[in-house]
Amino acid sequence: MNTSETISAHLSIPVEGMTCASCVRRVEKAVAGVPGVSRAVANLATERVDIDFTGKPEAAPVLSAIEKAGYHVASRSVEMGIEGMTCASCVRRVEKAISATPGVVSASVNLASEKASVSLLPGVTGLAEIEAAIRKAGYTPQRLEISKAASEAAQAAKEGERRKLLRDLIVAAVLTLPLFVMEMGSHIIPAWHHVLHGSARSWIYPLYFVLATLVLFGPGLRFFRKGLPALGRLSPDMNSLVVLGASAAWIYSTVATFAPQVLPAGTANVYYEAAAVIVTLILFGRYLEARAKGRTSEAISRLVGLQAKTARVERNGAFAEVALEDVMAGDLIQVRPGERLPVDGTIVTGASYVDEAMVTGEPVPVAKDVGSGVVGGTLNTTGGFTYRATKVGADTVLAQIIRLVETAQGSKLPIQAIVDEVTAWFVPAVVSAAVLTFIVWLVFGPEPALSFGLVNAVAVLIIACPCAMGLATPTSIMVGTGRAAELGVLFRKGEALQTLKATAVIAFDKTGTLTRGHPVLTDLEVSQGFTRADVLAHVAAVEQGSEHPIAKAIVAAARDEGLALPAVGSFEAVPGYGAVAKAGGVEVLVGAERFMTKRGIDVGALATAAQAMGEAGKTPLYAAMGGRLAAIIAVSDPLKPESADVVAALKEAGLRVVMVTGDNRRTAEAIGHALGIDEVVAEVLPDGKAEVIARLRQDVRALAFVGDGINDAPALAAADVGIAIGTGTDVAIESADVVLMSGDLRGVLKAIHLSQAVIRNIRQNLFWAFAYNVVLIPVAAGVLYPFTGTLLSPMLAAGAMAMSSVFVLGNALRLRRFAG
Repeated sequence: MNTSETISAHLSIPVEGMTCASCVRRVEKAVAGVPGVSRAVANLATERVDIDFTGKPEAAPVLSAIEKAGYHVASRSVEMGIEGMTCASCVRRVEKAISATPGVVSASVNLASEKASVSLLPGVTGLAEIEAAIRKAGYTPQRLEISKAASEAAQAAKEGERRKLLRDLIVAAVLTLPLFVMEMGSHIIPAWHHVLHGSARSWIYPLYFVLATLVLFGPGLRFFRKGLPALGRLSPDMNSLVVLGASAAWIYSTVATFAPQVLPAGTANVYYEAAAVIVTLILFGRYLEARAKGRTSEAISRLVGLQAKTARVERNGAFAEVALEDVMAGDLIQVRPGERLPVDGTIVTGASYVDEAMVTGEPVPVAKDVGSGVVGGTLNTTGGFTYRATKVGADTVLAQIIRLVETAQGSKLPIQAIVDEVTAWFVPAVVSAAVLTFIVWLVFGPEPALSFGLVNAVAVLIIACPCAMGLATPTSIMVGTGRAAELGVLFRKGEALQTLKATAVIAFDKTGTLTRGHPVLTDLEVSQGFTRADVLAHVAAVEQGSEHPIAKAIVAAARDEGLALPAVGSFEAVPGYGAVAKAGGVEVLVGAERFMTKRGIDVGALATAAQAMGEAGKTPLYAAMGGRLAAIIAVSDPLKPESADVVAALKEAGLRVVMVTGDNRRTAEAIGHALGIDEVVAEVLPDGKAEVIARLRQDVRALAFVGDGINDAPALAAADVGIAIGTGTDVAIESADVVLMSGDLRGVLKAIHLSQAVIRNIRQNLFWAFAYNVVLIPVAAGVLYPFTGTLLSPMLAAGAMAMSSVFVLGNALRLRRFAG
């Protein structure tokens, strides 16, 4: 067979990292080994590989092969709004349409947020191609922006859609009510039943026809606009089920009204009220669903609402109001009491207290003065100040938080996989079940078999609800991650929600995570005849010229206590021992025990204190003044006040707690003992932390690592869930799955508890969605009729279907009350 005859598609992919002919060969060999690739030609000059496929072009396996060969393909992630999705089948259909576009690496569609997250190859495909694929599938794409104006426009559009739904619902209800009352009244009032099926039949049925027709092709037209094209593409969705069910009842009733002679004797019954009530109840469900969906994204709306619209910026020597979009990095911005900060920056004049609750989740305003960093969107409370803008637009902390939350809300959890599998065949299976129901009743049912078959087939079509399945996972994720952001916990990856719940081991870095991250003076015990203030002032005077962290801690303690430092002369540093200087005319020695011994000073009087400090993991220093032992000093990195409680709570929850640190073993084990940590791994070099994490991960379900520094980045990436302290470095945050916006370790507990609550909520939703369909579809088909004589009216089926989605949404909204 000629190869050229089998080629059905071509891709040209940019490849980074090719430097020589060997690289070209390696890339070609890797790509050629991908199933479905008939030819691969790499070009070193253009840095691209041209690929011919024998079938459908799939970018993902090609990218994987190139990456495994040691090269890189730059992909771009985009988000796009999707209008017109109503159920899980729609989600599946849009995902398939986008994924089939050449150059798309992956696509994930979220029914609750009505967005698609797409990873694509720049230069191979673009937004226009993706939009075309979405339109071809029968839906409307929308390009998204992160701005207050864009958010308000999106909210206005959704509010407009809700108003249209309410209008259609009211019109449908007004037209359906008389139809329902007249028809149902005939089953309750015998006299009306005789009138209806006697003298009034000639005019009442045409009236029914008019009312039902107005409902179906007025307010109900929205179902036909979506459902009929989907049927034409042989990919039915929720709208298609409504169209089939309501239309079947309406067509049968129309025939029974205007051409009853074509139907078997005794079967010329009408079901106009069923057709109209189906449309009305499903519109009611859609309206409630739209309202509830709006509430699931309130967290994002609140975050976007924190953005100021204008800023007072210095222009030509005077401060003037300018639009937020016109603020540039380096601008001087003036903030008055009660105003929101427009962008991030650093204070240059003035001082105040700033409410940072939206960033950290902490309700107490934070003191800010010259040199302090401030964050856009936070609230200035009392004083006024001027600050210099450092980050504007999409670079601000608030914009990044919004992006992180939206990314997490749009992600799919592993638990969603089973839903995707079911929804791929669910609607076609329901249509098949309805056809089978009709045939079985027609063949085996009692008279009038045709009427029984029709009613039960319609009930099957209407009661089936892929909407609840499609909403079960994404609504819980949206509400959960939004609530987490309000509590100062950012899930950078939605998958971490599920993985964190399965965590069996949690490992902590020490410095800056369990401890404050900077040394402070913790102990100063003086000998007889000396005072604390005098000794601290003289020692700080000697140490004030040093850049050593211990020296800085001693000087900071003296300043915090308001001590005046005496003048220093004849300073001498003794490497490996300490320092000696004249301070206030007195010779002062500061250093290790060996320094005191070398100078003939006996430290035995403070031996007990030295032993206690050593057992606590502290390294003591001694001070001598005028040739006499004056004091023993300890400087250490103190534990955060909440560390012990957090460790205890984690252990109580059944987790094994490990501390991984580069500190010496004695200090590390002393801290581990003080906190009640299960295992201490000490003296670990930065590049060795990832190896320790790999070892700890063996034989456990999942491991989480909590850290804050650059040297924690490999460990954060190696863990199943990396949790970064938000006060740490950008490198650590970029490597993490979860970010705690404040340095408070209680955020770890909040993240774990929230993960458990979200997964529990998802399982409740999925159980309801599946149990509802598994139990009620057979009931609608009439499986109980031979035993109890029970049949399910299509009107009750419509009500049940409408309420199933509302139940799932309502259950997800309970997560808004999560308190941690």
